[in-house]
Amino acid sequence: MSKDGKLSLRCPECGSDLVIDRATGEVLFHKAPKKPLAGGKDFDSLFADLDASKERADDLFDREVTAYKDRDRLLEEKFKEALDKARESPDEEPPPRPWELD
Repeated sequence: MSKDGKLSLRCPECGSDLVIDRATGEVLFHKAPKKPLAGGKDFDSLFADLDASKERADDLFDREVTAYKDRDRLLEEKFKEALDKARESPDEEPPPRPWELD
């Protein structure tokens, strides 16, 4: 407490520093507490987490590129197989046309 009619205290819930006028009860000054970094971690651990997430992203990207290249090969094989099957047993009749179904 000070002699000039101001009361200094710390909020028990949020931990902020308050200066209150004794006569009116108004808050004259409010200073919020410093918030810790993302879950209370320090800068070095956040930087290490960032490196780990970059490595995971690179691994995922490499797997997707490999899967995409393999996907083209698999689709090409499926297409050739379907083409060979179509050549072996051609249809005798052409498929019906939609306007002839009436």
